[in-house]
Amino acid sequence: MNDTYQFDMVIAGMGQTGLSCARFLADRGISFAMTDSRESPPMLDTIRHEFAGIVTCPGGLDEELLLHAGTILLSPGISPDEPALKAARQAGVEMFGDVELFCRHAHAPLVAITGSNGKSTVTTLVAEMARAAGRKTAVGGNVGTPALDLLQQQGTEIFVLELSSFQLETLVSLNAIAAVVLNISEDHMDRYDNLQSYARAKERIYQGNGIMVLNRDDPLVMAMRQPHRNAVTFGLDEPVAADYGVVTDGDRHWLVCGDDRIIAADELLISGAHNLANALAAIALADVLQLPRENICNVLRTFPGLPHRCQWVADINGVRWINDSKGTNVGATCAAVKGLANNRNIVLLAGGDGKGADFSALARIAQEHLRTAILIGRDAPRIRQVLDAHVPVIDAIGLPEAVQAAAEVAHAGDIVLLSPACASLDMFADYCERGNVFSRAVHALVKAYD
Repeated sequence: MNDTYQFDMVIAGMGQTGLSCARFLADRGISFAMTDSRESPPMLDTIRHEFAGIVTCPGGLDEELLLHAGTILLSPGISPDEPALKAARQAGVEMFGDVELFCRHAHAPLVAITGSNGKSTVTTLVAEMARAAGRKTAVGGNVGTPALDLLQQQGTEIFVLELSSFQLETLVSLNAIAAVVLNISEDHMDRYDNLQSYARAKERIYQGNGIMVLNRDDPLVMAMRQPHRNAVTFGLDEPVAADYGVVTDGDRHWLVCGDDRIIAADELLISGAHNLANALAAIALADVLQLPRENICNVLRTFPGLPHRCQWVADINGVRWINDSKGTNVGATCAAVKGLANNRNIVLLAGGDGKGADFSALARIAQEHLRTAILIGRDAPRIRQVLDAHVPVIDAIGLPEAVQAAAEVAHAGDIVLLSPACASLDMFADYCERGNVFSRAVHALVKAYD
């Protein structure tokens, strides 16, 4: 490629985000090329069909192409520390992601949500609350619709974005009307040097001057509080002032804002202590948007939860089977176990690709909450090392075999919980396929017992 062959933008990544970026640029007549580290990126054929004649360079990030870019649009799955990208930055090429481009073009209030766990649930709750109040709402980002595609929706009054740490890394123009970091626990330790660098990426969601919503039960989140910024907190204890929390009156627990009772915990369709925290965060964000409490409560009474997130699958002979395949890190699994457990009644199915995480926190929940652990996948031996001293551990070659083993050890009143604490890509296409395999195996048990 010679020096005269230059582009306004080069898109790094040819997945769903890259395709979204390409459509956005093409609609505006901006010249671009695309590159990807993969030999066969998932959207390559679609891109070549829709944008005949553009330069596409799969099979490795093309350093010369990147050096000739006016700007690099970086897909979140690609680390900005890749050598070709570092070389381009050192040469003075600007680099950011699709959410940064979105922020430069969005003209409606934005609610921004991140966290290690619960962000899809809270994002969906806030969007449903806004829609119930009659507000035209566009929702996406890290879940569902790519951010730039949301700009195609006419008349949007509120944007609700779920943002990953990867998306936040290159974001500088975000100014959400309200933003939240739900929690911080080890995740993506194969990309970050340590928990602190991961937390710093999450903290970028609090750019701007909007209201900060903070989890007071999480010290790493509370450390992000900025002086002279409007902020509210949520937590599972009794709140002070205008913060959000839980109070007990007799045998009922109430979600409250200060002294104002909003809804009884037993009215929520979603269950578990972690989902009470999610509900409180959603209420706090909805209050910033000045949504009517009636609409907020109606959504909480009817929202069944998202697929693969502590999703009920079946009750068989007094044993409840729960699909939490989206529990892809240790913090998510600990939250699910603690939220659902009643004494030592959890049979945990775990394992997969641990992404370099420390599994030691599982020992603490094992002692208090687990009857048995059944392990699958690449990092099963590492999890066994943590759990062996605390609970019986069973190894299974696959998920159907793990379900069968669980059926043999579970007692009436137990919960069999698929919450792997690991990514799925060592055995499955994604966490959805893993959850679907689990559900099919459980439904096969139902037929066997009929």
